[in-house]
Amino acid sequence: MSTTARATARTPLILDVDTGIDDSLAILYACASPDAELLAVTCLSGNVAAQHVQRSTRAVLELAGRPDVEVALGRETPLLRPLDIAPDTHGPEGIGHAVLPEPVTPLSARYAPSLIAEEARRRPGELTLVTLGPLTNLAIAVLAEPRLPSLLRRWVLMGGSYRVPGNTTPTTEWNIHCDPEAARICLAAWGAATERDPAIPRPLALGLDVTETARMGPEHVEELARLAGPGNPVARFVADALRFYMEFHQQYDGFYGAFVHDPLATAAALDPSLVRTRALAVDVDASGGVADGATVADWRGLWRRPPNVDVAVEADAERFVRRWLDRVGGLAAALPDVAR
Repeated sequence: MSTTARATARTPLILDVDTGIDDSLAILYACASPDAELLAVTCLSGNVAAQHVQRSTRAVLELAGRPDVEVALGRETPLLRPLDIAPDTHGPEGIGHAVLPEPVTPLSARYAPSLIAEEARRRPGELTLVTLGPLTNLAIAVLAEPRLPSLLRRWVLMGGSYRVPGNTTPTTEWNIHCDPEAARICLAAWGAATERDPAIPRPLALGLDVTETARMGPEHVEELARLAGPGNPVARFVADALRFYMEFHQQYDGFYGAFVHDPLATAAALDPSLVRTRALAVDVDASGGVADGATVADWRGLWRRPPNVDVAVEADAERFVRRWLDRVGGLAAALPDVAR
């Protein structure tokens, strides 16, 4: 491949989201990234109920000038457990204090897990799937299409807590907590696939260990407004959404700012050099006990199992935040005046 071809190559991307505030920032980043070919966004319950997720997702894509991106609704409840949502963290609509017009782009007729499997079959070895919420849609997709680990280029997930406390219980991260049975299905499927064929890439997991190093504060909101220009609708949306998130973190985490978990995972899917990883055997506790929903990583190799996950252990958070501001600021500034 020539230098020019490498410079212009784009990664075909599907985002699977439970659109809360940081999911919306990840969607904006994917829309703003010249190295991303955003094919579809699939939705499920998690941060808020799935019907709010699909509406907010379509509205954010329209805000970003991408009404062409297919949005599909998937599973509205976990595989086996009651639905648990977090409006206290993300607001009743999932986008904090922000208010967006009712989207006009229709919801896809396709079922989200079917879309994931169909697109992977249509473009084998090309697609990167980034899961930013619970793993319910992916579990259903891989049960229906067991070849999925070999059909995708890679699966990147925001999920788990590997060397730090959880953010939902003392041991669990929210996305895995919501549907640990789905997480076990997905990790088992990829583990079996990579054991059969070492050429299949292991999933790349970004847990709280690295995503909580990526923070945005009021200074970043101000910088985005400067880059976007006065009265910009994208900058206004980000400011209103993040203000809710910052108020939440001030109350519960002792700082006025926001962890931006999902945009970091999306950025790492496009540029893996943003993270340093370690290959580990990982399982999920679904016992119902005190560690229910925990991601258990075998750091010492005591299980003597082959690694099934590339766990991010370090992230270049400063470079990522700068890139997010530059890209989303550039997208915002380029919006037609009519959008303002």
